[in-house]
Amino acid sequence: MFRLDGKTAVVTGAGSGIGRAIAGTFAAQGARLFVLERDERGAAETVAQIRGAGGVAETLTCDVADAASVTAAFAQVDRAAPRLDILVNNAGIAHIGTVETTSEADFDRIYAVNVKGVYLCAQATVTRMRNGGGVILNLASIASLIGLPDRFAYSMSKGAVLTMTRSIAVDYVKHGIRCNCICPARVHTPFVDGYLRQHYPGREREMFEQLSTYQPIGRMGTPEEVAALALYLCSDEASFITGQAYPIDGGVLVF
Repeated sequence: MFRLDGKTAVVTGAGSGIGRAIAGTFAAQGARLFVLERDERGAAETVAQIRGAGGVAETLTCDVADAASVTAAFAQVDRAAPRLDILVNNAGIAHIGTVETTSEADFDRIYAVNVKGVYLCAQATVTRMRNGGGVILNLASIASLIGLPDRFAYSMSKGAVLTMTRSIAVDYVKHGIRCNCICPARVHTPFVDGYLRQHYPGREREMFEQLSTYQPIGRMGTPEEVAALALYLCSDEASFITGQAYPIDGGVLVF
């Protein structure tokens, strides 16, 4: 079950964290991976890990917020693979602030990556899948389902990801394209560690515990747990699922 043999997958933002875990999990299950990433060093590390484990992967330098860059990256996929079966829109950036404290520049930056980036990559993908079907999986957030303090721009962007997911699912279901999204709570990634070092020097352990206990289950999620859910949703075993948002939140939405 959950094998991806013979399938080609593109994962954006797979140079670290959740994206790297998804790319590695998909490759371990037999998929051929294309890592679309602006961070060339991180992408190279992901590809090296996959190849070291016997998987097949290559990196394509891409800024998902730039239409020309996305067009060029997907053209490279076309030249290297006979078809595209899976797209995971994982690339994204975070921001902290209310509507008052969010600058126009920050708002535009969040929108460009988290919203426009998903749009550009999904647009490039559906034109390639519409005659043979496939799967698009977007990374949203619990911020798309509930209100979170000081996450105005980020929540805006992830709410857009959720509604784009449902729109794509409706528009392309007759073309055999499934589209779902995952809505994680806090996941322990290098971004979290960097955030704590920057904003809470000397108090990293204390603040890590606070962030962990926000989830009723008592800890943050792991990238590998998100990757396991992504694998299911992109596998043939999930062929009856489209247009859905899947929380993976340690109980946040229940309690």
